[in-house]
Amino acid sequence: MFCRMLENLGQTIISDLGSLESQQDFRTPEFEEFNGKSDSLFFNDGQRRIDFVLVYEDESRKETNKKGTNEKQRRKRQAYESNLICHGLQLEATRSVLDDKLVFVKVHAPWEVLCTYAEVMHIKLPLKPNDLKNRSSAFGTLNWFTKVLSVDESIIKPEQEFFTAPFEKNRMNDFYIVDRDSFFNPATRSRIVYFILSRVKYQVINNVSKFGINRLVNSGIYKAAFPLHDCKFRHQSEDPSCPNERYLLYREWAHPRSIYKKQPLDLIRKYYGEKIGIYFAWLGYYTQMLLLAAVVGVACFLYGYLNQDNCTWSKEVCHPDIGGKIIMCPQCDKHCPFWKLNITCESSKKLCIFDSFGTLVFAVFMGVWVTLFLEFWKRRQAELEYEWDTVELQQEEQARPEYEARCTHIVINEITQEEERIPFTAWGKCLRITLCASAVLFWILLIIASVIGIIVYRLSVFINLNGTDPIQKYLTPQTATSITASIISFIIIMILNTIYERVAIMITNFELPRTQTDYENSLTMKMFLFQFVNYYSSCFYIAFFKGKFVGYPGDPVYWLGKYRNEECDPGGCLLELTTQLTIIMGGKAIWNNIQEVLLPWIMNLIGRFHRVSGSEKITPRWEQDYHLQPMGKLGLFYEYLEMIIQFGFVTLFVASFPLAPLLALVNNILEIRVDAWKLTTQFRRLVPEKAQDIGAWQPIMQGIAILAVVTNAMIIAFTSDMIPRLVYYWSFSVPPYGNHTSYTMDGYINNTLSIFKVIDFKNKSMGNPYSEQGNHTTCRYRDFRYPPGHPQEYKHNIYYWHVIAAKLAFIIVMEHLIYSVKFFISYAIPDVSKRTKSKIQREKYLTQKLLRENHLKDMTKNMGVIAERMIEAVDNNLRPKSE
Repeated sequence: MFCRMLENLGQTIISDLGSLESQQDFRTPEFEEFNGKSDSLFFNDGQRRIDFVLVYEDESRKETNKKGTNEKQRRKRQAYESNLICHGLQLEATRSVLDDKLVFVKVHAPWEVLCTYAEVMHIKLPLKPNDLKNRSSAFGTLNWFTKVLSVDESIIKPEQEFFTAPFEKNRMNDFYIVDRDSFFNPATRSRIVYFILSRVKYQVINNVSKFGINRLVNSGIYKAAFPLHDCKFRHQSEDPSCPNERYLLYREWAHPRSIYKKQPLDLIRKYYGEKIGIYFAWLGYYTQMLLLAAVVGVACFLYGYLNQDNCTWSKEVCHPDIGGKIIMCPQCDKHCPFWKLNITCESSKKLCIFDSFGTLVFAVFMGVWVTLFLEFWKRRQAELEYEWDTVELQQEEQARPEYEARCTHIVINEITQEEERIPFTAWGKCLRITLCASAVLFWILLIIASVIGIIVYRLSVFINLNGTDPIQKYLTPQTATSITASIISFIIIMILNTIYERVAIMITNFELPRTQTDYENSLTMKMFLFQFVNYYSSCFYIAFFKGKFVGYPGDPVYWLGKYRNEECDPGGCLLELTTQLTIIMGGKAIWNNIQEVLLPWIMNLIGRFHRVSGSEKITPRWEQDYHLQPMGKLGLFYEYLEMIIQFGFVTLFVASFPLAPLLALVNNILEIRVDAWKLTTQFRRLVPEKAQDIGAWQPIMQGIAILAVVTNAMIIAFTSDMIPRLVYYWSFSVPPYGNHTSYTMDGYINNTLSIFKVIDFKNKSMGNPYSEQGNHTTCRYRDFRYPPGHPQEYKHNIYYWHVIAAKLAFIIVMEHLIYSVKFFISYAIPDVSKRTKSKIQREKYLTQKLLRENHLKDMTKNMGVIAERMIEAVDNNLRPKSE
């Protein structure tokens, strides 16, 4: 549809590749010499503003033998530029100051073109100044504090607010046009020009159009296409009319000295567009909410740390007369020795820090916190929609150029009963969906296979480390195995990430979504599904599977009939889960910062060395920007994905690691400034895009929040040792099951370790009989089973069933309690505040009233003109004719 509209607005120059070779009357830009002004944002005439820059390498000056290929590329580019001129754009070409093979084509959109496409794109533009959007001031007593944290308004001045409406050329007089040069700001101009660049044709073969700057860049016909930064980031522009927005953003947002200040969201939105603005608004709000979670998490950690000396069961493990005399059964076949319980003394002390009553409190708190965060973010998002004028953003998205180029099948639209083109039939669509789903499933199975490989590694290394004295002096075999396996797991995760990112893009491209939103949502779901399995599968294994299905020493359970299932430490797998989370979260943060900071900086540094020393003072703005790194269309997608994965770590497994919000908080404070530094100093300026919200990431976060309640309840119930301890304290420490006269934790370790008779070992599962503790008749193992000689020997005892019942009851009670609170909070906190809703309705009313009044004025004026002409005509008829 939009291709036809563009054809009506301009002229179609070519019909096929053959005509390209015979046509010689292309309208191409004239070459102009650089005028020497390094900060100039205008054509050489100093009047026409540069809205976009295209860069290519002159084929006539290439040192290559591919003359035929170069000629075809030149013809396609000439056809494309000729079509751009026919669509009203103005072009000016300039050779590079440093490399005469490079040519920079500067693009300018004149007033008529801007007005035409502003109407096509439903861009909302100012009608009159708006005095309603007065930002709420801080509470009186906190004014001094918020003033320190806020951006200095004398440096970054607040933007003037306007009533707005979708632009219409035939109602141009209704709009607030003080100066034509400033009516469309630079971001809007770049967005309009990019819209045109993405839809102008350069070739037609067999009735299939090829068009769009993205294809030309991907095929190498152009080397780059980008809008310009307005100045250097370290210095203000020499042009007094330049707003120096890049410089202000670097000084007040990206510079390390501004790390404690609030973000200048309005200026970010103005310079980079709403899509970038909403990302930083969300990231900033998420970081603010993490502050509360981090404080509570640190308090729970300190509670566990300060009370670890009162941990009775840890004292029993470390006591030489209790843990030192308990002989544990081998945890693997043949090679593993019998071992004393007190070798796990240090790990039991660390476990007391994380496996405490504070963990339960923090898990419940985080279930409520995540709901408060999501609900309050919705309100904040609604405020931004009002302030940034995206409340009634047109959702009738244009089809992607890649989609329109594949539209070769003609069908009848059921609604309009008119012919329209689609890229494939219903059967073709089903086939593509099936192939894409199969590819995604294959890669998920590949991740699961890698997890199984890590499990096999754990089992193999654990066998080899058992009985190794140098290791046991510093670490238990379980701890050593856990640390090395976590590091290897992290490396595999990073490798699979790199591979799957490319695969997911290929799958989504093959799927061919119609609009850019559909494309991003499809890619989002694929990437998140993969990342979810990739990052969290090892954590889910440790939390819910490891040590749960091991049998008992005389009848162990085997993986693949060969590898004996892993067992947890006597204190459970919680400490191992904490280790896994620490390594993955910490390693991921370090790796991402290396990718986001070092790589662009090194690439730009290498580029500077290739240029002439001091050339930045004489090179024009467009050439300086060309040597920056390209952000890529999916750059923001990866930023969201990184934060959502972190959000999953903070919420899904926080019961095992209360310091996770603190690590996330520190990371995010740095992440905001690192991302700001990248955008303002290392990357070319992005094409501004509109956005009303954070898109598909919102329902993903809501899904994680719901799942987090279940995972944290199950971690406390099945991974930690809290429920067995509570059952022992309230039921089995006193009669009829216990021997103590009052409730106590004394004797807990002895009560939770079952007895096994050494002669009942099968040959296959027998440990090393020649180990240091080999001369004995019984050993202990972690389970709740009857001892040998009992009528139901080695079967689960009554303690086991009490613990299972308590665990299930705890999960049900905790889930229902937190879900009830979550639903109450969701119901009690509306998505849009009453104040914001009133402002939106008030502004809408005043805007409609203003448009009606202007329309009535025009009608009255026209009727007055008509009436005057009618009176004049009557007078002429009544006046007697002269003889």
